[in-house]
Amino acid sequence: MANAPRLTESASAVFAVLAGAGRATRPQLASLAGLSKPTVSSAVAELESAGLAAHSGTASSGTGRTAAVYRLGPAAGAVLAVDLGPALTRVRACALDGTLLAQADGPREEAADVVRHALDALSADVPLRTIVVAVGDVTAQREGTAVRPATAKAGPVFDAMAVALPPGVPVQLENNVNCAALAELHEGAARGQDTFGYLRIGVGIGLGIVVGGRVLRGANGAAGELARLPYPWDDGREPRHEALEEYIGARSLLRRAAEAWPDADGPCPRTAERLFALAGEGRAAARAVVGRHATDVGRLAAAVTAVLDPGMIVLGGSTGADPQLLPGVRAELARLSWPTEVVSSTVGDLGTVVGAARLAVARGVQTVTEAARAKD
Repeated sequence: MANAPRLTESASAVFAVLAGAGRATRPQLASLAGLSKPTVSSAVAELESAGLAAHSGTASSGTGRTAAVYRLGPAAGAVLAVDLGPALTRVRACALDGTLLAQADGPREEAADVVRHALDALSADVPLRTIVVAVGDVTAQREGTAVRPATAKAGPVFDAMAVALPPGVPVQLENNVNCAALAELHEGAARGQDTFGYLRIGVGIGLGIVVGGRVLRGANGAAGELARLPYPWDDGREPRHEALEEYIGARSLLRRAAEAWPDADGPCPRTAERLFALAGEGRAAARAVVGRHATDVGRLAAAVTAVLDPGMIVLGGSTGADPQLLPGVRAELARLSWPTEVVSSTVGDLGTVVGAARLAVARGVQTVTEAARAKD
């Protein structure tokens, strides 16, 4: 990892603004950074000298005058985002303005090769600023401990992938549901909402909590770990570890389908995708199972609403994102709790890596701007 050059505070501020804008003229940079035009001119010259900004053509104003347009320079560097999904590993390399530079995907067990493939597509002279790895686990880091998932849940696959990461580059772990929530906030169904819950339902369950535009992680990094909600909670029935996730997850959904499937309807679907497809075709048995699933998800959403009152819940995940769930979830939530908007995810399967890339870009920009040392 190349060290970022030391910058004046004004150059640091202009760099951050330019990274967010992608391309901008000096007057635009002055307006966005809240700095005088002479200060911005000096800052841009400093950034150009360091290779952190580069000339990118000209733009004409309404008066016919032209202004130089700037973008990030080659020394700004790149970041890497890795989604260690339950079946698939997705990797994205991005410039610090968010531009996609490379991407790769492959089976979870080949995660190291997928990472290497994405890294090989980057130019050798582009410094890598930071790496964000999204895992299906708690990610709180204890002081003095190695960077690793907090429990044994995702540890082995992380260790297998980590051998491919270049040494010396900071690695940040983030929960995969939190990453997907960020993608919904900035690019998906929750744009314009600064407080909402992203409820992921698939093989497992999880909640991304966004309050005031920021992800709530909790004291142990475990905020939103819905699998730990006590279940069942009834006389004579002892709650079991992660029993709620077992009940709502896709495996139990398919088991319930098998139990209820009439012989006259032919073979029972073996995947949740096929079950939802049959429900969409109007098959009564499939519709009944999906309807019950929607009610269960609605009850879980009511529990989330009782604690957070988020105003909006975005449903995501391999089963949760299917729009067929919306009527049942909305009805059960309305029956049990107060008014809350419920919508389906719009970022799809790429949500986790998109959110991880956004985190990586923000951290990469911070890495460069933290090099500000001198006072103007």
